[in-house]
Amino acid sequence: MNNHFAKVLTVSDACFHGTREDTSGEALRQLLIENNYQIVDSRISPDGIEPVSEQLIEMATNFHGLIVTTGGTGFTKRDLTPEATLRVIEREAPGIAEYARSINKLGMISRGRCGIRDEALIFNVPGSPKGAREMLEAVIETIGHAIDLLQDAKSEHPKGP
Repeated sequence: MNNHFAKVLTVSDACFHGTREDTSGEALRQLLIENNYQIVDSRISPDGIEPVSEQLIEMATNFHGLIVTTGGTGFTKRDLTPEATLRVIEREAPGIAEYARSINKLGMISRGRCGIRDEALIFNVPGSPKGAREMLEAVIETIGHAIDLLQDAKSEHPKGP
């Protein structure tokens, strides 16, 4: 059992204004709990570079763990979560996002990013509950190791199959 912490940011104008239920955020919280993550914060933000980047900066400050965003990774004009993420991260972790996208053919239309800010790993997944869960599930084991490395460069690599 690990002792990792997680925060979830749902990016959706409709959820923010209360006209739609946050089902993708709930799906992510359940998956994280199933994988022994402690959820320490969960928020909803409207779409857009400014509101999302402000939330990500605030959530990453003095935090060691995973921040997973859901929503805003598609092709509509309001889908700006990747741009907001690029604005706040210090280093990208492209392999995580690339691998997560590869598990489903619809992944090719997700523009999500993954990167590091201080000791936080920020990972964007789609706004659909199924897509969000599938993408996080595909990388959750490796993400735990990545979080360990952010705090302790001597963290032991997981044993292979």
